[in-house]
This record gives sequence, structure tokens and C-alpha cells, in this order.
Amino acid sequence: MTRVRSKIASLAFALIAAGCASSGDPAAHIVQPDIAGAYLPLHATTHLGIDSVDAAAVVVAPGIAATNAHNANLVDPAAVIGTVRDFDLMFFHTARGTPPQTGTVTVGAAVTAYGQGEGKDLRIAHGIVREIHVCAGCKTPAWFTFAGNAGPGFSGGPVLNAAGQLIGITFGYKDSRAERLIYAYGMDRVMEEFSAFQKARN
Repeated sequence: MTRVRSKIASLAFALIAAGCASSGDPAAHIVQPDIAGAYLPLHATTHLGIDSVDAAAVVVAPGIAATNAHNANLVDPAAVIGTVRDFDLMFFHTARGTPPQTGTVTVGAAVTAYGQGEGKDLRIAHGIVREIHVCAGCKTPAWFTFAGNAGPGFSGGPVLNAAGQLIGITFGYKDSRAERLIYAYGMDRVMEEFSAFQKARN
């Protein structure tokens, strides 16, 4: 299981490095009220304020949000609870208190993802679930992929099913000649890791 998880972590870092262009379409607001209340934009300026880095997070438990571990530089260190060792996940304290309703992911299903673009603008991307990946020894699927136009700025952001339920958190993407595949941890996986993380701390 450790070996498999190490491969998953390596995959995450490989995906993060792929591509660097803005992505998604502009969105005026998040349609689903509970997702809008749980969505957290992350932003930081770099290189003397000339460049910016954007990502997202989402509330997963009362007062607790999740994002990717590679977004640690976008979160107040005092708020960070910790990172998951073998997955690109980080949990931190937030004033937001209500997690949204979650759902399951199925192959062939239409999904919607939210993220941040340059200038702190909200972005939206639509796609179709291609695969659900299960690792040996895991109780829940490790991640799923969907074809769509998400990318930079979507890291840590929510992925929703057609019913508007939270089904995943984006952690990377990979381009091919045919399409862009976006990778996301399913919420069962996120919550399993959060539960294990809590037990380890107690």
C-alpha cells in the first residue's frame, strides 16, 4: 500500500508540472449555494508582485477546508493542520463552517469544476468522467479522471456531478494530442484520508 501511494504522490507532482496556460471559462458566480458557501479562492503574488499564483480549496468538515499540498504557499501557515503524507492533500482551519453535500462519481458522467484564473477571476470547466482508479489495498478509489478544460488555478478546487454535489477535489492535469485529462481525488478518498489524519493526531 505504501508503494502504491508513493506512486500516486509521484503522479501528482508529474501532473502539476504539465502545462502553464490559463484555462476554463469565465464564471460570474457558483450556481450551487452550498458549493458557493464552501468554496475558498486562494491567491498569492510572486516576483515582486508582478506574477500571481491562484488555486482553490473547499470546506470538507465544519471549520476545516482541503486543498492540494502543493498549494501550501497560498495558505496562512498558522491555519494549516497538516498534509497527507502520500497524497497531494492538505487540511487547514477556516471560518467557513458548513461542508456541501457530497455524491459519487461514475464513468461517463458529466461533471463541472471550479477554479481561479488570473486576476482572481472565477473560472468554470465542464467535462466527462473517463476513468476511476482504484489502488490495491485501498478501501475507496484513489482518484478519477475527466476530460475537460480545467488546468492552472483549479488545483484544490471542487468537482461536481450533474446534481451539484461535491464529488472530488482537483489535483492535476495532463495534456495529450487528443484531449486534456484532469485528475481529482474522489470525496470518499479525501474523507478517508481526513479521518486517518485525525486519528493519527489523537
